[in-house]
Amino acid sequence: MATKSLSIRIDEEMLHKLHVVADYEGRSANSQILILIRRCIEEYEAKHGSIPL
Repeated sequence: MATKSLSIRIDEEMLHKLHVVADYEGRSANSQILILIRRCIEEYEAKHGSIPL
């Protein structure tokens, strides 16, 4: 699967907090965001069924 790029707008305070959490977990901010997205998708699919591709 190809890796795509996504640009988001995020306020400075939230970005700072994201970096604090990511650093605590030993991850980059990008890796932390990917984990959160995966978790969100898994929770959605657990509740609503698999998302067809």
